[in-house]
Parts: sequence; structure tokens; C-alpha cells
Amino acid sequence: MEVPSAPDRRYDVDSDGVRIAVHEWGHDQAPVLVLVHGGFDFARTFDVFAPKIAAHGWRVVSWDHRGHGDSEHAALYSWEADLRDAAAVFDHVSPGRPVPVIGHSKGGALMIQFADAQPYRISALVNLDGIPSKRPIPDVAEHERTKMLASEVSGWLDHRRSTAVARRKPGTIDELARRRGRMNPRLPHEWLRHLVLVGAFESDDGWRWKIDPSMRMGGFGPWRPEWALMRLPGLSAPFLGVLVSEVEEMGWGTSPHHVEPYLPAQGRLEFLQGLGHFAHIEDPDRVVDMTLDFFAEAGA
Repeated sequence: MEVPSAPDRRYDVDSDGVRIAVHEWGHDQAPVLVLVHGGFDFARTFDVFAPKIAAHGWRVVSWDHRGHGDSEHAALYSWEADLRDAAAVFDHVSPGRPVPVIGHSKGGALMIQFADAQPYRISALVNLDGIPSKRPIPDVAEHERTKMLASEVSGWLDHRRSTAVARRKPGTIDELARRRGRMNPRLPHEWLRHLVLVGAFESDDGWRWKIDPSMRMGGFGPWRPEWALMRLPGLSAPFLGVLVSEVEEMGWGTSPHHVEPYLPAQGRLEFLQGLGHFAHIEDPDRVVDMTLDFFAEAGA
């Protein structure tokens, strides 16, 4: 396993009263490049990938989504709240100037919507296995879409009420690493132990993940995967979608033929054989070279 490197800087940004933890690697005067982590993850999952990008002359910025890592827990979570948090971080690190962005999993889907809504913020976008397609795109009338949203919101609120006072199950460092390993079977145990040390806290009865106990897998709030895919054709920034051949529990299982009809005008796909959902951890050099070559070609 390659040796992880802690961020060079760590500070907080206020997002409408919620404290968002920001992490940076590289020189503070270098050009900004933003990394966006996935659901049930946190910025420190980039502890190998981010330093390799910073070594190419970038100031690499990532943040813990609300309820994840060192960011504050909130009373409720939603996709829109994550978008507002992203805007607060972008305002802080690169006000008025578009920057290149790499989003993984949920972070990739989030940045599709962010780039569609505020294209002036992103100069080019790399999406690492974050193009969901598990459900078919529904061809329904707008009033039916409203009913679908209402059912998603109601289900999320019911879940939130049932977990209002929940606590995560404690364990040793190795026990938490093994639990995470059930979702990340391709990652070495040493790496999973590192994730525990930077993504969990020790209490009297053992270690617990910092992630809010109310979070379900992904922690999206009321959201459907196809809502990201439907926005993909509208992107104006150069777009690189990266898909992988190895299916994992935390991945989407998306194949190129699911995405190709929706690619934007300046978009293309890369399919990585032999790698899984965390390709940037399995083979960071390959993913770094591919993404930085793309940003150079795009003039980002």
C-alpha cells in the first residue's frame, strides 16, 4: 500500500450555519483543483490520490460533506443542501473563477447537477464512477414526477425520525476496517485501517465512524439516481466520465451503453478494465495521469 499523506491545511467554512470541514494538499498559491468524495466517505479518502495531484503543481481542495468526516451533523440532509455546501466551498477557494473538478461516486453525480446549474464555476469535470443508472429513466408527466418526489421525501423523513437518537456500533480499529471491507472488498486491510484512523473517533467503548448515524447508504436525502443522468446532456464544460469493469456494493454498476446516449457535446467516456469503484485508490497513478491529461487537453 502506498503511504497516505495528511492534508497540508485544514479549516472550516460556514454554509448557512453548518460547519463544513475543508482539507487542502499542495501550495496555497497554486491553481485550485477540487475533489468531491462519495457517500459514506470523507475527504481523507483522498490521502493518496490528492497528494499525487498536488505534486503536479495543484492546490487540491476537498471537503467533508455535511454529516460526514469532520463536518457538522445537521438536523436533516438533502441533495440541495449538499449543493449549497459545495457553493460555499467554491466561493471560498475560487471566487469568480472556474476550476477543474474531479467527483467520485455520489460526488460525481452531485457535480453533474452543480455544473448544470452553475456552469461558470467548473472549467472541466471528471466523473469517477459517479454516473448512476440503476433505474430506467421514467417517461412520466410532470405531475407524476411531483408525486414521486413526495414519496421520496416522505420515506426519508420517516427514516430520519426512526434514527434521531441512534448511535453507530462501536468496535476496534480492525473490526471497523473489516466492516468497511465488506463494502470495499478490493481495498487492502491496511488502507481500511487508515480510513478508520482518519474517519472514526475513539470513545470509552471503542471506535465509531464519524458519519451521522441517521445516514443511509449514500446519505443523499430524497433523491433518485436518474435525476443526475437526465442533466448530463446539458453540461457545457468538457466532461470525462470514467466507468469501471468490477462491480462493487458501493458502485452503480453502470456500463458505457447506459451513458453514451446522454453524453454532452464536449463529453467522452473511459472504461477501466480490472478496476473497481475506488479506482483512484486501487491504481492512483493511472487515474491521476488520465485526469490531468484530460484537463490539459481541455485547457482547464
